[in-house]
Amino acid sequence: MKLKRKSEINILRSLFAFGIISFIPLMRKKPTKEMNEWLIVFFIKSYISSYLDIIVNKKGFVKYPVNLFKIFNTSVLFDYLLFPLACVYYNQLTKNSTLKGILTRVLFFSVPIAFVEDILVKNTKLIKYKKGWNSIISFISLTLTFLVVRALISVIRYFNKSPN
Repeated sequence: MKLKRKSEINILRSLFAFGIISFIPLMRKKPTKEMNEWLIVFFIKSYISSYLDIIVNKKGFVKYPVNLFKIFNTSVLFDYLLFPLACVYYNQLTKNSTLKGILTRVLFFSVPIAFVEDILVKNTKLIKYKKGWNSIISFISLTLTFLVVRALISVIRYFNKSPN
């Protein structure tokens, strides 16, 4: 059973509130080098997500018929708040992990996000898949972007090490 538009808008508002609440613990700390890294992760992830979403949207694979911000064809809420926040928390969780830990823990983030997205596709008009796009492709793209951003921040850390 598909939800009505008002319910869909309320879902988006709830997700927005969840994102803002999830952002607060990151900002409550004193500014540190680690906090700067998380901000870099947040902005890199926002950039990558929005860029890829624009491509996927323009090619017609994914549409967002109901959106809080009607002037955008992409999911601004997901691209600029929820997904980057998830990536920051993933990077915090894996900061000192081995490759096995990094690869295992990415599933703690990409599986639930893909699962919720699949529920939203099936029960709302918030997301619509077209042209063969499906939950598996979303899961793979989520996982890969988490890993790409994790690799980028590792490279940044490597080059940003201060000599003893």
